[in-house]
Amino acid sequence: MTARALGTRLWSWWPPAAVTLAGAGATVVAVSASGIAAHDAVRLVGEATAAAALAGVAAWVVLLGLRRAAIAAQLGVATLAPVVAVGLAVWWASSNMFIKSRDVSVLTVVLVVSGTAGLVAALLLGRRVAKASRRIEVLARHIGDGAAGSSGAVADARGMRAPGELAALAAEVQATASRLTAARAESEALDRSRRELVAWVSHDLRTPLAGLRAMAEALADGVVEDEATVDRYHRVMRQESERLAGLVDDLFELSRIQSGVLDLQVQPVALDELLTEATAGAAIAASGKGVSLRGPAGLHAPVISLATGEMSRVVHNLLDNAIRHTPPGGVVEVGFGPDLARPSLWVQDGCGGIPAEVAARVFEPAYRGDEARTPGDGRAGLGLAVAKGLVEAHGADIAVANRGAGCRFTVTFPPAAGPG
Repeated sequence: MTARALGTRLWSWWPPAAVTLAGAGATVVAVSASGIAAHDAVRLVGEATAAAALAGVAAWVVLLGLRRAAIAAQLGVATLAPVVAVGLAVWWASSNMFIKSRDVSVLTVVLVVSGTAGLVAALLLGRRVAKASRRIEVLARHIGDGAAGSSGAVADARGMRAPGELAALAAEVQATASRLTAARAESEALDRSRRELVAWVSHDLRTPLAGLRAMAEALADGVVEDEATVDRYHRVMRQESERLAGLVDDLFELSRIQSGVLDLQVQPVALDELLTEATAGAAIAASGKGVSLRGPAGLHAPVISLATGEMSRVVHNLLDNAIRHTPPGGVVEVGFGPDLARPSLWVQDGCGGIPAEVAARVFEPAYRGDEARTPGDGRAGLGLAVAKGLVEAHGADIAVANRGAGCRFTVTFPPAAGPG
């Protein structure tokens, strides 16, 4: 047993020890004030102590036998024990002529009435405790099905009229139930995302692989021989291979994020430089779709401590998402917030806006929202999930909101080091 455990165990005995010392002191005071001769006082105290010990031992034995009985029955025994002890002490005192027979009769009536009142009070208290215990039992029984963690159950437990310890136990059961309910909801959401991820990845792997196999077999069997067709097959095979490589990269990055092994090598970077490089890399894709891409305005950019490669990937994924969802002739803009207290960067698209239910799930792995907005692109809906994971790894936040002709994705960083 550790020293702390021993100290706790010894400390738990201080209430009965304090009561015993207080009783001994009160006995000395009472004997001194009574005027009884010393030898008679010693004899009286000894007989009273023997009566209390006898009644206490008897009550302890009975309680051992009733240890599995109702609380009301055990409280009744505990209440009657001091009454029996007083009765025995009075009987011994009267037999030794300390008390007259008339006084004994009076004390007997008083003891019977007091014992009855005490027993009734004990039964009422036991009923209250038993009711509270049954309520806690019901909460514990339903702790796994969500009923114990519901708002109605919480309100009912808070209104429970129970002793302090049982009320605290009920509150702890409710708190545990609430945590389990939240954990179950989170687990169900993760399972749903995992199933969707497996389904999308299977689909997005099967489609390009089937095309690659068909074109490879056609080339190998000599089905296509003209140079233009062969060149087109090679070009498509290269594009499909790049899409598969991008999917594998996203899966690997998402795995690193979720496993907690992501190691960020941070350094001070100006946001305008980060965005300018990202827009330059996305310019070809935007031009190929007929989308105008506008870079950051010429403002003083905050300097942020971040991992350049990972944050560049975030901006690239946001731009890729914006370009894909912006129709030809639309505009995609990028910019940053110059506020050093809460610096940010944003990507604005021209998708026409997204419903609130889609915005709530857009960062989930494999979630694509409306099928009409997300044609198969071989990415399995991982780009925004990867972006969210990398942003949160930096201690930053990412959010989406409808704005103007589309929606704006905003990454908000902790306070910046200073202007660039």
